[in-house]
Amino acid sequence: MIVGASYSHARSSNPKINGEITKENIGGIEYRWIRTPKYKGNNLGRVIHMLIYNLKLWLHAGRFAKEFRPDIVISSGVTPLDFIGCQRIAKRSRGKVILEVGDLWPLTPIELGGYSKKHPFIVLMQWAENYSYKNTDALISLLPCAKHYMVSHGLDDNKFHYIPNGIVEDDWSVKNYTLPEDIENLITKLQNNGKLLVGYAGTHSISNSLYTLLDVSKRLQDSDIEFILLGTGQIKDLLINYAKENDIKNVHFFPPISKKLIPSFLCRMDVLYIGFQKQPLYRFGISPNKIFDYMMAGKPIVQAIEAGNNLVKEAKCGLYVKPEDVQEIACAILTIKNMSDEERKILGENGHDYVMRNHSYSVLTEKYLKLMENLITNKNSNCSKGTSSIH
Repeated sequence: MIVGASYSHARSSNPKINGEITKENIGGIEYRWIRTPKYKGNNLGRVIHMLIYNLKLWLHAGRFAKEFRPDIVISSGVTPLDFIGCQRIAKRSRGKVILEVGDLWPLTPIELGGYSKKHPFIVLMQWAENYSYKNTDALISLLPCAKHYMVSHGLDDNKFHYIPNGIVEDDWSVKNYTLPEDIENLITKLQNNGKLLVGYAGTHSISNSLYTLLDVSKRLQDSDIEFILLGTGQIKDLLINYAKENDIKNVHFFPPISKKLIPSFLCRMDVLYIGFQKQPLYRFGISPNKIFDYMMAGKPIVQAIEAGNNLVKEAKCGLYVKPEDVQEIACAILTIKNMSDEERKILGENGHDYVMRNHSYSVLTEKYLKLMENLITNKNSNCSKGTSSIH
């Protein structure tokens, strides 16, 4: 059973609500949607939404526990406040509770949003974080270097488990879907003209350091290198205007394509780029899905990120440089351009082998299941109970 808020800005569509708790079955999985208000942006409305959802989750904990009787409750919300309701469900059903952490709260709004540690909302989040670390039965972290921080806030270090993001192997079973005609025609034309193609697929946002990539492309305009950017985002129109104003002619923007076509696009590129702005939060490590897709494509990667871990270095699948450094990124792309086909192939194969060994969901699922098995005292139960995931 999955329990969640009825509204989220992250969904392309939200469920239709017909009461305080709406039941829905999707693909054989039971969902329970808690009625919550709509909001826009990261403002007071979103804070109110969080508080209402978590209060209602806590109030309805007994109902969910009685209805489903979970062996394990997984708290996988945005903030640590979700843990309070999840723990109550686990206690009512005499089950275990697992805390999943993708972002560190309240550190994220403090370091990225400039909030004071004394702000009432931050004080509440800090209490919730400390409480959840001290009371969880196990913790799953997407951040490989966050253990020391979590232990300093109350986590038993034996409860820390790093299980990162990964890839769905079946998504890559077919790599030759036909791309939209305009993209296909451009790629074919550029390849026939002997151009090296640098690809980016993903959100067009400030955090992805795409202005830097445009400056790199301008510097490499006379090097037979073309850049293709696929996706959408808040600053896409600004990026297009920036390219026009600076007379950057070797950058091509396209709208997002369906998920099943992404492998076809990435496999047609010669080099794939990923970059983040320099942010202190990355010291706890990163686990971006984008880089795992890049590795699956078997192409050399240029990574312009400063973080606690270095995935490209670990996988030996490309070059890594300082974030937002136009000169270094340009040099890295030129270095790969001057490599032989065999050298590029080796880098691509290294990435593909690494992601299959460490980040395929078949591997990650086994780790997760093993952890859950160890938490359940009666391993030989008849499995009449379920697992409840709270989002």
